[in-house]
Amino acid sequence: MKEFTKEMVDDYAEKLLIGLTDEENKMVLDEFALIDKDISSVCQIKGIEKVEPMTHALDDFEYVLREDIVEDSVPIEDLLSNAGDTEGSEIVVPKVVG
Repeated sequence: MKEFTKEMVDDYAEKLLIGLTDEENKMVLDEFALIDKDISSVCQIKGIEKVEPMTHALDDFEYVLREDIVEDSVPIEDLLSNAGDTEGSEIVVPKVVG
């Protein structure tokens, strides 16, 4: 397994336009070292190469959908009766972006 180096992390950070301080670079390298250690531990599990990867965490989950029942909806006028300021069938709200 190829080990990550400071130069590799700096190169990736530059390509991503994020730039890293020496302290941040060390933090990334420390995290990669932990990940490598964890992956190495997983690789030591007997028979791990025979395990099929999961495509989803709930592969065996059974989806049961309810029956689609058409119901009458509330008239828009009744819904808007509680709104302060309306324009047609829309609620007017304060502008938040300048």
